Amino acid sequence: MRIWSIHPKYLDAKGLVALWRETLLAKNVLEGKTKGYKNHPQLIRFKESNKPLANINYYLSEVWKEADRRSYNFNKAKFDISGDIEKIILTSGQLNYETKHLLNKLKKRDMKRYNALKDIKNFKEHPLFVLVDGDIESWEKIY
Repeated sequence: MRIWSIHPKYLDAKGLVALWRETLLAKNVLEGKTKGYKNHPQLIRFKESNKPLANINYYLSEVWKEADRRSYNFNKAKFDISGDIEKIILTSGQLNYETKHLLNKLKKRDMKRYNALKDIKNFKEHPLFVLVDGDIESWEKIY
């Protein structure tokens, strides 16, 4: 499971669809609707926030917006953004790690997208996050 900190606009089609599915699974975990993935590292930052469900719903809404922009048919009824969110801190080290991780994936599966993104100096974060200086998060699995 990878719940990207980078803005979903950078993901290729395969990555955006996977993000949608994985974040829906994460939402089910936070709602107590599944027994799997309960302790997955990618969920730590949501679980530690004061508004985990509102935050995951907002996260999904931004993924949906990107999918809609691309004319994908993601089900808007799968999330509810009626609650107030609480921005989650994202370290610059984490954002940089994820940027490199995504570029490595794209180099293998979508060279056109890789070439379009490889020279971007600073990838934007998903709007749920607020960027601060810092290292890679302790929960990150380094590959």
